[in-house]
Amino acid sequence: MPYSSSERRIFYKLNSPSKIQDFANSLEFNFEKNGETCQSPRRVLKSKKAHCMEGALLAAAILEFHGHPPLVMDLRSVKPHDDDHVVAVFKAYGCFGAISKTNHGVLRYREPVYRTLRELAVSYFHEYFLDNGQKTLREYSDLFNLRFFDSINWHTSDEELFAIPKHLDKIRHRKILSEKQIKNLRKADGVEILAGKITEYKK
Repeated sequence: MPYSSSERRIFYKLNSPSKIQDFANSLEFNFEKNGETCQSPRRVLKSKKAHCMEGALLAAAILEFHGHPPLVMDLRSVKPHDDDHVVAVFKAYGCFGAISKTNHGVLRYREPVYRTLRELAVSYFHEYFLDNGQKTLREYSDLFNLRFFDSINWHTSDEELFAIPKHLDKIRHRKILSEKQIKNLRKADGVEILAGKITEYKK
Protein backbone atom coordinates (compact mmCIF):
# COMPACT_ATOMS: atom_id res chain seq x y z
CA MET A 1 0.00 0.00 0.00
CA PRO A 2 1.40 3.42 -0.98
CA TYR A 3 1.90 5.13 2.35
CA SER A 4 3.62 8.50 2.38
CA SER A 5 6.97 8.95 4.13
CA SER A 6 5.27 10.82 7.00
CA GLU A 7 2.71 8.02 7.42
CA ARG A 8 5.45 5.39 7.45
CA ARG A 9 7.37 7.34 10.11
CA ILE A 10 4.29 7.28 12.34
CA PHE A 11 3.68 3.59 11.71
CA TYR A 12 7.31 2.61 12.37
CA LYS A 13 7.09 4.14 15.85
CA LEU A 14 3.86 2.30 16.67
CA ASN A 15 5.51 -1.11 16.76
CA SER A 16 3.36 -2.78 19.42
CA PRO A 17 -0.39 -3.09 20.09
CA SER A 18 0.08 -1.06 23.27
CA LYS A 19 1.66 1.84 21.36
CA ILE A 20 -1.05 1.67 18.72
CA GLN A 21 -3.69 1.89 21.46
CA ASP A 22 -1.94 4.89 23.01
CA PHE A 23 -1.94 6.61 19.62
CA ALA A 24 -5.62 5.81 19.07
CA ASN A 25 -6.39 7.28 22.49
CA SER A 26 -4.58 10.50 21.51
CA LEU A 27 -7.01 11.09 18.63
CA GLU A 28 -10.12 13.14 19.32
CA PHE A 29 -13.36 11.23 19.13
CA ASN A 30 -15.19 11.72 15.85
CA PHE A 31 -18.75 12.76 16.73
CA GLU A 32 -19.60 13.09 13.00
CA LYS A 33 -20.91 16.64 13.46
CA ASN A 34 -21.17 17.15 9.69
CA GLY A 35 -22.69 13.78 8.89
CA GLU A 36 -21.69 10.13 9.05
CA THR A 37 -18.16 9.19 8.06
CA CYS A 38 -16.04 6.09 7.60
CA GLN A 39 -12.55 7.45 7.08
CA SER A 40 -9.58 5.51 5.79
CA PRO A 41 -6.46 5.36 7.99
CA ARG A 42 -4.93 8.13 5.85
CA ARG A 43 -7.89 10.42 6.44
CA VAL A 44 -7.87 9.66 10.17
CA LEU A 45 -4.23 10.71 10.37
CA LYS A 46 -5.12 13.96 8.60
CA SER A 47 -8.24 14.77 10.60
CA LYS A 48 -6.79 13.49 13.90
CA LYS A 49 -10.29 12.22 14.75
CA ALA A 50 -11.82 8.75 14.78
CA HIS A 51 -14.84 6.80 15.98
CA CYS A 52 -14.71 3.10 16.74
CA MET A 53 -14.88 1.84 13.13
CA GLU A 54 -12.28 4.34 11.95
CA GLY A 55 -10.05 3.56 14.91
CA ALA A 56 -10.30 -0.16 14.16
CA LEU A 57 -9.33 0.44 10.51
CA LEU A 58 -6.32 2.52 11.55
CA ALA A 59 -5.19 0.00 14.16
CA ALA A 60 -5.58 -2.88 11.71
CA ALA A 61 -3.55 -0.99 9.10
CA ILE A 62 -0.72 -0.37 11.54
CA LEU A 63 -0.79 -3.98 12.72
CA GLU A 64 -0.57 -5.08 9.08
CA PHE A 65 2.38 -2.72 8.54
CA HIS A 66 4.21 -4.67 11.25
CA GLY A 67 3.38 -8.09 9.81
CA HIS A 68 0.04 -8.94 11.43
CA PRO A 69 -3.11 -9.70 9.42
CA PRO A 70 -5.52 -6.70 9.45
CA LEU A 71 -8.34 -8.26 11.46
CA VAL A 72 -11.45 -6.66 12.93
CA MET A 73 -14.39 -7.98 14.94
CA ASP A 74 -17.90 -6.57 15.24
CA LEU A 75 -19.69 -6.62 18.59
CA ARG A 76 -23.43 -6.56 17.96
CA SER A 77 -25.85 -5.04 20.45
CA VAL A 78 -29.60 -4.75 20.88
CA LYS A 79 -30.87 -2.57 18.05
CA PRO A 80 -32.08 0.13 17.74
CA HIS A 81 -31.43 0.87 21.40
CA ASP A 82 -27.63 0.62 21.37
CA ASP A 83 -24.75 0.84 18.91
CA ASP A 84 -22.44 -1.90 17.72
CA HIS A 85 -18.74 -1.64 18.47
CA VAL A 86 -15.80 -2.65 16.27
CA VAL A 87 -12.30 -3.53 17.45
CA ALA A 88 -9.04 -4.49 15.76
CA VAL A 89 -7.93 -7.94 16.89
CA PHE A 90 -4.38 -9.21 17.24
CA LYS A 91 -2.78 -12.37 18.57
CA ALA A 92 0.24 -12.63 20.85
CA TYR A 93 1.58 -15.46 23.01
CA GLY A 94 -1.12 -17.70 21.53
CA CYS A 95 -3.94 -15.49 22.82
CA PHE A 96 -6.24 -12.80 21.42
CA GLY A 97 -6.23 -9.12 22.35
CA ALA A 98 -7.98 -6.04 20.95
CA ILE A 99 -7.34 -2.39 20.16
CA SER A 100 -10.40 -0.22 20.63
CA LYS A 101 -11.26 3.42 19.97
CA THR A 102 -14.05 4.58 22.26
CA ASN A 103 -15.08 7.75 24.02
CA HIS A 104 -16.16 5.91 27.15
CA GLY A 105 -14.25 4.65 30.16
CA VAL A 106 -15.09 1.06 29.17
CA LEU A 107 -15.05 -1.03 25.96
CA ARG A 108 -11.35 -0.26 25.65
CA TYR A 109 -8.04 -2.11 25.04
CA ARG A 110 -7.86 -5.80 25.83
CA GLU A 111 -4.60 -7.47 26.74
CA PRO A 112 -3.77 -10.62 24.73
CA VAL A 113 -4.87 -13.05 27.43
CA TYR A 114 -8.00 -14.52 25.80
CA ARG A 115 -7.67 -18.04 24.43
CA THR A 116 -10.65 -17.82 22.10
CA LEU A 117 -12.47 -15.14 20.17
CA ARG A 118 -15.55 -15.78 22.31
CA GLU A 119 -13.56 -15.11 25.48
CA LEU A 120 -12.38 -11.82 24.00
CA ALA A 121 -15.89 -10.80 22.97
CA VAL A 122 -17.44 -11.76 26.32
CA SER A 123 -14.84 -9.62 28.12
CA TYR A 124 -16.86 -6.63 26.90
CA PHE A 125 -20.21 -7.98 28.08
CA HIS A 126 -20.65 -6.57 31.60
CA GLU A 127 -19.67 -3.02 30.64
CA TYR A 128 -21.91 -2.94 27.57
CA PHE A 129 -25.14 -1.38 28.89
CA LEU A 130 -27.58 1.49 28.41
CA ASP A 131 -28.15 4.40 30.78
CA ASN A 132 -30.93 2.39 32.42
CA GLY A 133 -28.52 -0.47 33.16
CA GLN A 134 -29.83 -2.88 30.51
CA LYS A 135 -26.99 -5.09 29.27
CA THR A 136 -27.13 -5.10 25.48
CA LEU A 137 -24.24 -7.09 23.98
CA ARG A 138 -25.68 -10.07 22.11
CA GLU A 139 -23.35 -11.32 19.35
CA TYR A 140 -19.82 -11.15 17.99
CA SER A 141 -18.70 -11.62 14.42
CA ASP A 142 -16.15 -13.99 12.99
CA LEU A 143 -12.79 -12.34 12.46
CA PHE A 144 -12.82 -10.31 9.25
CA ASN A 145 -9.65 -9.75 7.23
CA LEU A 146 -9.70 -6.27 5.72
CA ARG A 147 -7.56 -7.42 2.81
CA PHE A 148 -10.93 -8.38 1.31
CA PHE A 149 -11.29 -4.64 0.58
CA ASP A 150 -7.82 -3.97 -0.82
CA SER A 151 -9.45 -3.28 -4.19
CA ILE A 152 -11.03 -0.09 -2.84
CA ASN A 153 -7.77 1.08 -1.25
CA TRP A 154 -9.13 1.05 2.29
CA HIS A 155 -5.72 2.08 3.65
CA THR A 156 -5.49 5.42 1.84
CA SER A 157 -8.79 6.18 0.10
CA ASP A 158 -10.20 9.71 0.12
CA GLU A 159 -13.70 8.27 -0.22
CA GLU A 160 -16.01 7.18 2.58
CA LEU A 161 -15.64 3.45 3.28
CA PHE A 162 -19.22 2.64 4.24
CA ALA A 163 -18.97 -0.63 2.29
CA ILE A 164 -16.80 -2.04 5.08
CA PRO A 165 -19.20 -1.67 8.04
CA LYS A 166 -22.10 -2.74 5.81
CA HIS A 167 -20.26 -5.93 4.87
CA LEU A 168 -19.13 -6.48 8.46
CA ASP A 169 -22.75 -6.39 9.58
CA LYS A 170 -23.62 -9.15 7.09
CA ILE A 171 -20.95 -11.71 7.94
CA ARG A 172 -21.60 -14.53 10.39
CA HIS A 173 -22.18 -13.48 13.97
CA ARG A 174 -22.28 -15.85 16.92
CA LYS A 175 -24.73 -15.55 19.79
CA ILE A 176 -23.37 -14.89 23.26
CA LEU A 177 -26.52 -15.65 25.27
CA SER A 178 -29.44 -18.05 25.24
CA GLU A 179 -33.00 -16.72 25.48
CA LYS A 180 -33.19 -17.86 29.13
CA GLN A 181 -29.98 -16.02 29.94
CA ILE A 182 -31.30 -12.85 28.30
CA LYS A 183 -34.54 -13.02 30.32
CA ASN A 184 -32.62 -13.37 33.58
CA LEU A 185 -30.00 -10.67 33.10
CA ARG A 186 -29.50 -8.37 36.06
CA LYS A 187 -29.24 -4.68 35.23
CA ALA A 188 -26.04 -2.81 35.98
CA ASP A 189 -26.31 -1.10 39.33
CA GLY A 190 -26.05 2.58 40.13
CA VAL A 191 -22.31 2.86 40.61
CA GLU A 192 -21.68 0.90 37.39
CA ILE A 193 -24.02 3.21 35.48
CA LEU A 194 -22.26 6.24 36.92
CA ALA A 195 -18.86 4.86 35.96
CA GLY A 196 -20.17 4.09 32.47
CA LYS A 197 -20.93 7.77 31.92
CA ILE A 198 -17.26 8.75 32.13
CA THR A 199 -16.16 10.07 28.73
CA GLU A 200 -12.80 11.09 27.32
CA TYR A 201 -14.04 13.89 25.03
CA LYS A 202 -17.12 16.09 25.40
CA LYS A 203 -19.55 16.02 22.49
